[in-house]
Amino acid sequence: MKVLSSLKSAKARDKNCRIVRRKGRLYVINKLKPRFKARQG
Repeated sequence: MKVLSSLKSAKARDKNCRIVRRKGRLYVINKLKPRFKARQG
């Protein structure tokens, strides 16, 4: 999982990416391609 300062670029990498808030952190998750996981905060 990458830690990024901006998740906008991570979300744009694949159409299945979703942005999710968990415990005050922003996550990009992608069920089909798990290598696109990212976190902010």
